[in-house]
Amino acid sequence: MTLDLVIQQLVNGLIVGSFYALIALGYSMVFGVIKLLNFAHGDIYMSGAFVGLIVFSFVGVWVGNGWLGVVCALLVSMLAVGLLGVVIERFAYRPMRNAPRLSILITALGASMVLNGSALALTGGRHFAFNTDLGFAGLDVSAVHITYTQIVLVAASILLMAGMQAFVSRTMYGKAMRAVSIDMGASRLMGIDVDRVIALTFFMGSALAAGGGVMAGAYYGSVHFFMGFIMGLKAFTAAVIGGIGSVPGAMLGGLLLGLLEAYGSSLPFVGSEWRDVFVFGALILFLVFKPTGLLGRSVVERV
Repeated sequence: MTLDLVIQQLVNGLIVGSFYALIALGYSMVFGVIKLLNFAHGDIYMSGAFVGLIVFSFVGVWVGNGWLGVVCALLVSMLAVGLLGVVIERFAYRPMRNAPRLSILITALGASMVLNGSALALTGGRHFAFNTDLGFAGLDVSAVHITYTQIVLVAASILLMAGMQAFVSRTMYGKAMRAVSIDMGASRLMGIDVDRVIALTFFMGSALAAGGGVMAGAYYGSVHFFMGFIMGLKAFTAAVIGGIGSVPGAMLGGLLLGLLEAYGSSLPFVGSEWRDVFVFGALILFLVFKPTGLLGRSVVERV
C-alpha cells in the first residue's frame, strides 16, 4: 500500500466515519437514557436526507446550490426531523415504556417499517440527485487531492459531536439526562421531568442523524428510501464498538469503523465489495470478546 493510498483512504475513512459517528450518537444517547435500541434511527437519517433535499431544492432557487443552500437545508432538516423523533417517542415508545423489552424492540422495528414504507410510497423507490455546487478546490497532499468540501464535512461533524458532548457534560439538561440514565424513578422523585428529558434526548439524537443524512446526501450527490437501512446497521455497529450508551464511545466507534472500512477494502486481493464483511465481522468479534465496547463499562445488576 503506497503512501498516497494511505492518505486517500485516511480521508475517505474519516468522512464516512464521521457520518457513522453522528448516527451512532443517537443510538447511544437513547440507549443510555431509556435502554432502548432504536432501530428506527437509520430511517430517521434517511428522513433527514429527504427533508434536506426538499429544503435545498426550494432554497437553491434564491441562494444557489452552494454552501449557503446546504447550511439552510442542514438547519431546517435537523429541526424538522428532531421534532419527528419527539413525535415517534411520544406515540410509539412512551406508551410501551414499562412493557417487556421484546415488545419495545418490536415497536422500534415497526416504527422503522412505517418510516421506510412511507418513503417508498412517496418516492416510488427512485434515487433523487442532490446536486450541489460545492466545487473541487482544495489541498494537494503528496499526490492526493483533498477538497475543501471534505475538510468542511469532517470539521462540521466533529463540531456537532463536540457540541453534543459539551451539552451532556456541562448543561443542566445534560446532567438531567445522566441522572435519568442512572435511575429513572429516583430522578422523578427528585423533581426531574423525566418525560421532557427523554423527549429532548430523542430530539437531539434525531437531529444529529438528520445532519448526517444531509451531509451524506450532499457529499454522495444522491438520496433514496433504502439509504437508512445499511447506514443504521453500521451506526449500531459503531455504537457497539465504542460502547453503547457512551457518547465519546459513539464518536470513537464511528471514526474507527470508517477507517476499518476504508483500509480493509483497499487491502491486496480484497475489493470494495468486502467492506461490509469487515464491518459486521468487527461487530461479531466485539459482541463475543468485548461486549461493553472500547469505552463502555460493565454494570452489575442486583436482584
